[in-house]
Amino acid sequence: MANNERDLFSTEIVNRGIESSGPNAGSLTFSVRVRRRLPDFLQSVNLKYVKLGYHYLINHGIYLVTIPVLLVVFSAEVGSLSKEDLWKKLWEDARYDLATVLASFAVFVFTLSVYFMSRPRPIYLVDFACYQPQDHLKVSKEQFIELARKSGKFDEGSLEFQKRILMSSGIGDETYIPKAVIASNENTATMKEGRAEASTVMFGALDELFEKTRVRPKDVGILVVNCSIFNPTPSLSAMIINHYKMRGNILSYNLGGMGCSAGIIAVDLARDILQSNPNNYAVVVSTEMVGFNWYQGKERSMLLPNCFFRMGCSATLLSNRRRDYSRAKYRLEHIVRTHKGADDRSFRCVYQEEDEQRFKGIKISKDLIEIGGDALKTNITTLGPLVLPFSEQLLFFGTLVWRHLFGGKSDGGNSSPSMKKPYIPDYKLAFEHFCVHAASKPILDELQRNLELSDKNMEASRMTLHRFGNTSSSSIWYELAYLEAKERVRRGDRVWQLAFGSGFKCNSVVWRSMRRINKPSRNNPWLDCINNYPRSLT
Repeated sequence: MANNERDLFSTEIVNRGIESSGPNAGSLTFSVRVRRRLPDFLQSVNLKYVKLGYHYLINHGIYLVTIPVLLVVFSAEVGSLSKEDLWKKLWEDARYDLATVLASFAVFVFTLSVYFMSRPRPIYLVDFACYQPQDHLKVSKEQFIELARKSGKFDEGSLEFQKRILMSSGIGDETYIPKAVIASNENTATMKEGRAEASTVMFGALDELFEKTRVRPKDVGILVVNCSIFNPTPSLSAMIINHYKMRGNILSYNLGGMGCSAGIIAVDLARDILQSNPNNYAVVVSTEMVGFNWYQGKERSMLLPNCFFRMGCSATLLSNRRRDYSRAKYRLEHIVRTHKGADDRSFRCVYQEEDEQRFKGIKISKDLIEIGGDALKTNITTLGPLVLPFSEQLLFFGTLVWRHLFGGKSDGGNSSPSMKKPYIPDYKLAFEHFCVHAASKPILDELQRNLELSDKNMEASRMTLHRFGNTSSSSIWYELAYLEAKERVRRGDRVWQLAFGSGFKCNSVVWRSMRRINKPSRNNPWLDCINNYPRSLT
């Protein structure tokens, strides 16, 4: 195997416990696991995505460039005059008439009006809530396997496979799942079970949100719900409108089939609608139905979602009302979305289908980490010019252009090694807090290695995976709730939420804290256990 191919794989020694049968019964056994790494995408940056990021920056930063220039020119002109000369020009040399004054005033008012009308309205995150299921829904890894065995749906090979995955998943023993789904020997992926779970998690999160924000459901003008797998008729958004008796002219949207990154897509949609509907509230609900997606077959690539996905739901309240400035927690800064669906491998790497026994489930490709790395490379390269300090942008862009222009030319081997690869930006200089989608431990490990993040940067993601499992599109909000419960968010801090999912998509959203966030006294899913975290997950 060539060196460059060998670098794409990593090895891990896994303790499989004491062998219960066979010639090695009673002995401690180990296995060596070889898996594909995330590609070292920071060493293979595509210049066109950097250009795209700078294009976004220029479009939104034109006022920041022109206004200082005009101020400098005006200051230079005025500064060259003495006080007497300035007074003379204004009052003695000038000849005014009413028409000139009115015309000048009209131009000033028109220019000011165009500026304020064309400027995007600030979008505030007033508050958010994450649903915490009841304790009777908690299930440990051992209980999970035992319940799956009692259901009679899985053979010993499938049970052993799920056990190995769970033990190395980074998931703890207090995650939530409908136990009837695992233990039942009948088909539980029914519309009835799906609606029951949806009602529980969505209404639970929304009840907390309305209580925290003191906003009435009838005051909400925009509702966006995202759930990838479960999409009944009437829709989930209609269920919410019916339950809370929301107003008849509400703008409601239901996003389906968009994977674990759909929560950021929903925020992006809500932002766009708020831009064209002033003085309004928008509620975004992100969730996934575990029971409806439960797979009971033997295909190992389709058993993986059973091991990782757990119950969860988030609800966020967004506002474009200027009066909410003083009470909002965060202000929306940037959203960058990346979609790799044009590539067939990316399109099929997370794919819902039936197996040979006609059991429905989600098939996870072995190329998922590689494809996800490529989407992440594109996304962060576009995001970089929007968020990185100027010094980091200058070094990154300079070395990238140098490599693009001269990297392929032969120079007798005398070129500097630092110029053979692009400068790796330090994203820790752009953000104080990181909320990376808690998909699985191997994916978090590879993301941390490639982005050169510290254990502290990844703490919220790893602890969320341990405590709540992979809650799909809502996981990034459980991570932000963790940071708030730890009282780490201060005024002016920047929070990067990063999620990826089927399609294949990778999306980023950046928030800026409007104030110091104190530890909540209630309505936070971490309050009953925050003192037990962080904990070692080795």
